[in-house]
Amino acid sequence: MDLRTTYMGLALKNPLVASASPLAESVDKIKRMEDAGASAVVMFSVFEEQLRQESAVLEYALNAGTESFGEALSYFPAMEDYQVKPDRYLQIIEKASQSTHIPIIGSLNGVTNEGWINYAKSIEQAGAKGLELNVYWIPTDPKMTSAEVEQHYLDIVKTVKGAVKIPVALKLSPFFSAFANFAQRVDAQGVDALVLFNRFYQPDFDLEELEVVPQLNLSTPYEIRLPLLWIAILHGRLKCSLGATRGVHSAAEIIKYIMAGADVAMTTSALLQKGIDHLRVLLNDLEQWMEAHEYGSVRQMKGCLSQKHVADPSAYERANYIKVLESYKAVLRDQA
Repeated sequence: MDLRTTYMGLALKNPLVASASPLAESVDKIKRMEDAGASAVVMFSVFEEQLRQESAVLEYALNAGTESFGEALSYFPAMEDYQVKPDRYLQIIEKASQSTHIPIIGSLNGVTNEGWINYAKSIEQAGAKGLELNVYWIPTDPKMTSAEVEQHYLDIVKTVKGAVKIPVALKLSPFFSAFANFAQRVDAQGVDALVLFNRFYQPDFDLEELEVVPQLNLSTPYEIRLPLLWIAILHGRLKCSLGATRGVHSAAEIIKYIMAGADVAMTTSALLQKGIDHLRVLLNDLEQWMEAHEYGSVRQMKGCLSQKHVADPSAYERANYIKVLESYKAVLRDQA
């Protein structure tokens, strides 16, 4: 069984990648993920604000409005809670790169051009084989146009690609008005991979305390639908690799992503819930399914259900929406 794949120019032994998570904060756990079958490990995301605690950008963001709105005082952690140090992050990458045989991929979220460039170079020098740009940024200024938002992303890719030699992936959110066009423009900028999709951790309200509170929910298999759609649409239309990073809890999600056209499927929530050894289960189940369905390689499966290759490409567009609504009406008629 040939599980090999290529992602952002890196030759991987299989398509299962451990995505950014607290598990990568320990070299021992990174080694355990390699032993359990991960073909690559993405480091937990490091934010420029964490690396530069003196940053006026973060100070302003944390304190703006607190004199007017008491609720804002407790929403963000205090500056001293940001404990990730540049040396510590880079040491983990260096030690993990030296003690494993799989690619270690850094993950960076910058604020300034200086931050993107400096820390990208440092991550490369520490031994990372690739870099994922985790652009966790929500444009809330109503004066900012969609064109300006897109240009911001394009500028980040251009800046980082010009600063490092290792391959660069861009982790995107789905919140673009013309996502296919934007993906094509980022691809033309020279990005090595697109990772679909970033999950923005949205706040909730505490109705008793009348406070805004952070809320973290781990992913579920149902969440593959949106990235599955766009990976299937983009496959064969871009030069860069496609990484799927949401909802992978079983081999079924891996298989669907690959058939849509993903080069790799990334998982975090399943490992946090079931442990690192769940990687073995995922790979074993993937091999068993491929053998039962007579697939000899991942390459043979890749993109077979993408929009470019299915018999009815309209299944990914408006026609399928109409069919879904009509099928639901049929169910209601049968129940009447």
